[in-house]
Amino acid sequence: MSKHHSALGIATALNPVDPVTLFRPQAARRAAQFFVQKFPGKSLYAVKANPSPELLTTLWESGITHYDVASIAEVRLVARVLPKATLCFMHPVKPEEAIAEAYHQHGVRVFSLDTMEELDKIMRATNNATDLYLCVRLRVSSDYSKLSLASKFGVEVGDARELLMATRQAADALGICFHVGSQAMTPHAYTQAMERVRMAIVDASVTVDIIDVGGGFPSVYPGMEPPALELYFDAIDRAFESLPISYSAELWCEPGRALAAEYSSLIVRVERRRDEELYINDGAYGALFDAAHLGWRFPVKLLREQDSTAELADFSFYGPTCDDMDHMAGPFSLPADVKAGDYIEIGMLGAYGCAMRTAFNGFGSGAVYEVSDEPMESLYRETVEPLRRPATVVSFNR
Repeated sequence: MSKHHSALGIATALNPVDPVTLFRPQAARRAAQFFVQKFPGKSLYAVKANPSPELLTTLWESGITHYDVASIAEVRLVARVLPKATLCFMHPVKPEEAIAEAYHQHGVRVFSLDTMEELDKIMRATNNATDLYLCVRLRVSSDYSKLSLASKFGVEVGDARELLMATRQAADALGICFHVGSQAMTPHAYTQAMERVRMAIVDASVTVDIIDVGGGFPSVYPGMEPPALELYFDAIDRAFESLPISYSAELWCEPGRALAAEYSSLIVRVERRRDEELYINDGAYGALFDAAHLGWRFPVKLLREQDSTAELADFSFYGPTCDDMDHMAGPFSLPADVKAGDYIEIGMLGAYGCAMRTAFNGFGSGAVYEVSDEPMESLYRETVEPLRRPATVVSFNR
């Protein structure tokens, strides 16, 4: 991968015709070390946020040893890139063939489920293995998050007793997991979910070995400035300590966006201006899916050698394809004199941006550079101690 010092340097020196993806390994290292040192438990990277092998390697070197995989393709990817990593197959509905391959060929021992049918499937696929770590997913509220994950997966607390008891009988270690939704804007999302966990444990009277609070840890975007992550960690730790669980129970989390968002940004070129609408060379079918379909506002910056003195104005973007729906409403604040031929950096795209890019209409390719300048936004301004991964990693699947 080619390296450069900054986004501005690439725009002014290279005048790229196609979008340019920028990677910032230092930002991913800082985020990983923050979670490793400050979260009061184990952090599993949610690979779906960004499956880049370079990012996976950076996180591993920064102390992340466990990976939340949601498909057999992600299992194979992480097993190939990080053969010593612990893989946790946390999708609650998996093909039986995928479970069998994960267990027998890749050493996966951690699986999630939310139905008796899935439990039966896991037991069949693993030949009734006795070394399984099985996490029952509870349904919890997504009321405090920007993107709900409350409707597709999870057993209701009132219906969880039978499943928890059966899973306890089958599992070497029993876990309870949940997901409060993406971009949770208050620690209360987790404390409220933990109360539902308490209710389920008391009702089922089972010994629980793992509490997995899932993902949802936020990043910072325009109009979405969350509290400090330490406040989330403190709230989770207090709730965990008060649960009626095994004295040796482990606390897990599954950050995706929080570890990956600052890792990547995008340089785009303005191909046309129509009033307050800018036609750019990436869009809804590229790295800006969330901006188009969820109304997500990403930070933007005009890249010029001479800073513009014009006042800021609000713009919307059109992407390069022929579709009207290739539209990002924003608003995105840029100097009012932005024009065709200008370059714009769009930040905080490391989570889901690169992962959801397509080649629709023949667009989607472009150069990739590693840069050493800082991301446009960050939740990790505080310096953390450099961390070295232990030479020996105790894992469930090795």
